[in-house]
Amino acid sequence: MRLSILDNGHRLRAKMFMSATSKQPPDTVKMLLYRPGFFARPLLDVTVPAMRGPSFWTAGEREFLAMSTALLHECPFCIDSHAELIRIAGQGEIDPSRLEAARPEVRTVRAFLETVTLNPDQIVLPDLPPEAIREALRVNLVWNIVNRLANAFGFVLREGQLESATRALHKFGYRFPGFLLAGGPSGKHEDPVENLRYSVFTAPASTDPALRKAAASGDGLPAPLQPFTEKVRDASYRLTDADFAELTTKYQEDEVYEITVAAAVGAALRSFDAGQRKLTA
Repeated sequence: MRLSILDNGHRLRAKMFMSATSKQPPDTVKMLLYRPGFFARPLLDVTVPAMRGPSFWTAGEREFLAMSTALLHECPFCIDSHAELIRIAGQGEIDPSRLEAARPEVRTVRAFLETVTLNPDQIVLPDLPPEAIREALRVNLVWNIVNRLANAFGFVLREGQLESATRALHKFGYRFPGFLLAGGPSGKHEDPVENLRYSVFTAPASTDPALRKAAASGDGLPAPLQPFTEKVRDASYRLTDADFAELTTKYQEDEVYEITVAAAVGAALRSFDAGQRKLTA
């Protein structure tokens, strides 16, 4: 992990939970349980129904779409994790290594989500039910965020974690105990995506909301934030320890964390919003 706060900056309840459940908690868990009111709680409110709620897409197919997004971001941590989750959730219905084995609708929406992710100004709606497209966009939103952050923060899979962590994730349906996520501001929107947007860009935090919004768009940021956030948004796989070392000489780690999250969420929402506009036009 490239920020020490993600290794040891957690609240006591999170430290006790991680100590009781694992000798070496997965990096995803450490990120999600760090200041969950700022980012993790609203993100999980989107993730749980997107990945395990009622849907046109099976759980295995949603994991396949998540893996496909990870491939676009060149995120080894997420590629391997979702390939394993496809095997667990899909129970043989889909092969993570063979796109041609997926049903036609999955192949169609996978190509659509690739355009949403990489070229949101060139979206053409596929011939699928609107609700199926809407659900796929939410899956894509979640992993367009998480893939960027996994790359940025340097997530790695340690020995034994791939099987144990993915099985726990599937068993609990991407849910965390409520007491671990309590605290911090809460949005008032019915739509969890809007609560995520509010929490990351508007709610009080260590950084000014204007700075977080600038990190999302890339407009008006001073060096070295400008090139750093551009990498987060457009090429997170290129981020290095040196990028973080440079920032932490000028900013507190909490500030770097918020700026990184804002850049990732901003880029993902740009794609998501473009898809939503096309869907409702």
